[in-house]
Amino acid sequence: MNNYLKTLRNMDKDDLLNLVGLETRRSTADMVVPTLTAFSVGVLVGVGVGLLLAPKPGSELREDLRSRLGRGEQNSPTTGSFPQSATPPAPPRVL
Repeated sequence: MNNYLKTLRNMDKDDLLNLVGLETRRSTADMVVPTLTAFSVGVLVGVGVGLLLAPKPGSELREDLRSRLGRGEQNSPTTGSFPQSATPPAPPRVL
């Protein structure tokens, strides 16, 4: 009997729950954090491989990156500016 009490005292919560066939509940963070970590590592590896396989030499690539990052969004292609010849004039309305 004394042996059983010593064994029970040395058990932690997970051991006791396992003894009766249960387990602790996992929180959402326990599932999300490893997923986000794997995704982040995958993105970083993808960027690294993309830079390594770029068609330009390293010095040109670094210079291009510096110039693009230095300009910021001023000359970005997504600013919505189109050349005048790209949009045809609207036809006149007939009433």
